[in-house]
Amino acid sequence: MERISNYQIGVMIILFQIGSTPLFAIGSKAKQDSWIAMLCAAVFGLLLLRLFLYIQSIAPDQSLIVLLRMCFGKIAGGILSICFTIYFAYESMRNVRDFGEITSVTLLAQTPKFVVMLLVMLLATYMIIMGIETFCRVVESLILPVLISYGVLSLLIFGSRLMSLEHIQPVMEKGLTPILKAAFPDLVSFPFGQMVVFLMFWHLMADKKKINRISTISYLGVALFLIGMNIINLLVLGPSLIGNSTLPFLQTVQLIQVGDIFERLDVFVTLLLFLGLFVKLAAFYWAAAYGVSQLMRGNSKYSVCFVGIVIFISSFFEPSYTFHVWLGLAVSVKLFPIFQVALPFAMFIAILLRKLKKRPSPDESKELPAT
Repeated sequence: MERISNYQIGVMIILFQIGSTPLFAIGSKAKQDSWIAMLCAAVFGLLLLRLFLYIQSIAPDQSLIVLLRMCFGKIAGGILSICFTIYFAYESMRNVRDFGEITSVTLLAQTPKFVVMLLVMLLATYMIIMGIETFCRVVESLILPVLISYGVLSLLIFGSRLMSLEHIQPVMEKGLTPILKAAFPDLVSFPFGQMVVFLMFWHLMADKKKINRISTISYLGVALFLIGMNIINLLVLGPSLIGNSTLPFLQTVQLIQVGDIFERLDVFVTLLLFLGLFVKLAAFYWAAAYGVSQLMRGNSKYSVCFVGIVIFISSFFEPSYTFHVWLGLAVSVKLFPIFQVALPFAMFIAILLRKLKKRPSPDESKELPAT
C-alpha cells in the first residue's frame, strides 16, 4: 500500500483548505463583520477536525468506508458509504464546473468550456491513476508558488495604500445574530467542514502517531490565513462592494499600482484560483474513486476512470453558471453539513455506545481475578 509522509499530508491540508476560498466573497452576509463570522466558523471547524481525528483513531489503518461499517453495521454502513462517495464526487464536479466557467470569463473566452473541463479532468485522472504518492508530490510542488504568490500580492496591496479601517467599522454593529447566520451553516460547510474528506487520506500516513499534531497545526495555520485574506478584501473594497463582487480578491488585485511598475497582476490571481481548484477537485475525485474501489472491491484504475466520466458528464447538468452558483450557495451548503457534521457526530455516538457495551459492569469487575 502506498503511503503519505507527514509533510505531504500537512501540505495537502493547507492547499486543500486554501483552495479557491480567498478569492470568493464568503461570509458577506455579515457585512463588515464577515471576518468575525469566519473566525467563529473556524473555531467550530476545529472542533469538527478533532471529532474527525477521534473517529480515525478508532481504526488508524482504515478509511471512512470501513469506519462507517464498523459504526453502523454492514448494510447501513454500506448505504452511507455510497452516499459519502456521491458527496465527494459532487464536490469534485462543482470544482470542475467552476474551473471551466472561470477560465472562460478570465483567460480563454473563445475556448469552449467543455474543452477546458475535459483537459483538467484528463490531467487529474492521469495523476490519480499514477497513485496517491504522485498526487502528493504534485501538491507538494505547488505549496511554495501558492504561498509566495499570496504573500507578494498581500505586500503589494499594503504598498499601494488601498486599505481603509473604516471598512471594518463599526464592529458588531448589529450584534451576534448576523455573524452567526453567516457562519452557520455556510462558512462551516465551505471550507472548514470539507475536512471530512481526509478520513479517506489519514489512514495512508506512514507515521500515524503524528496525525493529530500535524493536522491541527496545518488547520490552524490555514484558518488564520483565510481570516487574514478576508480582512484584506474588506479593508480594500468594503462590505458593499464585496457583496456585489463574484471574485473580490481579483478586484482587489486589479487596483494595485506601485510605482507604475506593478500593475495588472490579476493574472496571478487567476493562476492561484486554478491551482486551488485543481487541488480540491482532485482530492474529492480521488476520495470518490477510492471509495468506489473499496465498495466494489475492483480495480482502482477502472474506478478512477468510471468516477471521472461521471464527474465530467454531470458537470454539464446545470443549465447555467448562475444556477450553478445559486445551487451551491443557497442549497448545497445547507445540505452538506449532513455529511460534515451530522453523520460524523452519529459515528462518534456509535463509538461511545460500543465502548460502553464492552465496559464491564461494577459487579462483573469485582469478579475479575486479580493480576
